Amino acid sequence: MTVFKCKICGGALEIDSAQSVATCEYCGTKQTLPRLDDERRANLYDRANHFRRNNDFDKAMGIFEQILNEEPTDAEAYWSIVLCRYGIEYVEDPATRRRVPTINRVQFTSIFDDEDYKSAIANADGYQRDIYEAEATAINELQKGILAISQAEEPFDVFICYKETDANGRRTQDSVLATELYHELTKEGFKVFFSRITLEDKLGVAYEPYIFAALHSAKVMVVLGTRPEHFNAVWVKNEWSRYLALIKNGAKKTLIPAYRDMDPYDLPEEFSHLQAQDMSKLGFMQDLTRGIKKIVEADAPKGTSKETVATTALNITPLLKRVFMFLEDGDFESANEYCEKVLDQDPENAQVYLGKLMAKLQVRRPADLCQLNYPLNDDPDYKKVLRFADDELKQKILNCNSEIVYNKAAMYASECQDSAALIAAAELFESIANYKDAAKRAASCRQEAARARKKSEEAWQAAQRAARQRARRSRIIALSLIIPVVCAVIAFIIYYNTVTSPKLMDWCLKRWMTHTISPHTTGRIQPLPFPPR
Repeated sequence: MTVFKCKICGGALEIDSAQSVATCEYCGTKQTLPRLDDERRANLYDRANHFRRNNDFDKAMGIFEQILNEEPTDAEAYWSIVLCRYGIEYVEDPATRRRVPTINRVQFTSIFDDEDYKSAIANADGYQRDIYEAEATAINELQKGILAISQAEEPFDVFICYKETDANGRRTQDSVLATELYHELTKEGFKVFFSRITLEDKLGVAYEPYIFAALHSAKVMVVLGTRPEHFNAVWVKNEWSRYLALIKNGAKKTLIPAYRDMDPYDLPEEFSHLQAQDMSKLGFMQDLTRGIKKIVEADAPKGTSKETVATTALNITPLLKRVFMFLEDGDFESANEYCEKVLDQDPENAQVYLGKLMAKLQVRRPADLCQLNYPLNDDPDYKKVLRFADDELKQKILNCNSEIVYNKAAMYASECQDSAALIAAAELFESIANYKDAAKRAASCRQEAARARKKSEEAWQAAQRAARQRARRSRIIALSLIIPVVCAVIAFIIYYNTVTSPKLMDWCLKRWMTHTISPHTTGRIQPLPFPPR
């Protein structure tokens, strides 16, 4: 018995070398099996199927071709190459719980006309052939539906290929750069395929028909990224490798790699023959736009640009309404999310930046911004509101910020009476001198600050005088205590030197001259009685 991984779900299958068909106990799929003559070939199949299950079809196809080089009659290897060429992914049908194929790489050629499919049928036994033909029929029907949808799509001029989210589901820097490029190109009149916006109204349906249509119609593809792994991400590579295949087959198309914050030598090897563009260079956007113009030969870009702007304005109106409805309900996270959607279509919309400012500060109504405790001057969204707003909205938001500054200055003036706080209040009033009576209150605060400073200086001088007086009293008290003690010490010294000391010396001399040694003391000097005072 040999253990072989299910090519659909990756579960372990125990098979013998004579089997050509097996049913997986994990996903319930009846599937064909390869010729496993040795452990090495089994490992190659497991590795190739692993890449295919993860939609890395190019890597998988390379391994299957290696297997065919060693065994050119292996029907399963031919069939696996067909699955990779059409980008077949098996997903679970919610109704039947069965694994059914989906197409991620549509081809104009019918699967029945594919040479590898024909080779798989020619080398298969009866059991394998039945399964191959049944799956090919299902894939062919899917292919017809996708081609029908794609043919109804309008052609694109430019296809932007990039990585939308990172491993944590957060938006990448690539996505932000791609958004900027999208808006610049649409302003120039190009019809651009940008999945973040182009597929926004296609939620809940398969994206492949629209990607297929855009790949085949776009005359230019811009592949941009900020990390080597982003260029080689599965779905990013799926798009640009298909585009390169079209070029290789004779299509008149141009692929332009664009990178930033990385070494150009880290770009995929497939781009080595292409002229890559550094997005950090000054004038990159203008140079790229001019180059694309030469390729697609766009006609009357200004007219198209106006039409695009009008359509954009129509599309964002409902989204803006949702933003302020979310804000009124206190759903600040959803409000910010919808703001981002509007900015993808109109990055210079002042109302959106107002919505982002309110969501960030968790304010439900624009008028409530005036009740904040700190000015908005340094907030980037506040600055963008002022930058893109019309005169009416700009004046409203300026008045709101002035009200915040006015209230803060008034609080300093009323609650803090020291000169430093009054000077700070005066400076705040002066920054909004044209608002209400701010100029008058600024002058009043400076006068109050001068009086407070003078009063503070007088209090300090009085405190210094009091301190000096306390020090003088302390010295007098100390002297009154020390002088009697010093006098007593002096008197004792005088008495001792003039009276006591001479008598003591005279007595000691006499006793020394007349002392005797007692015969009963073995030579020890007898203690002499101390002379009485």
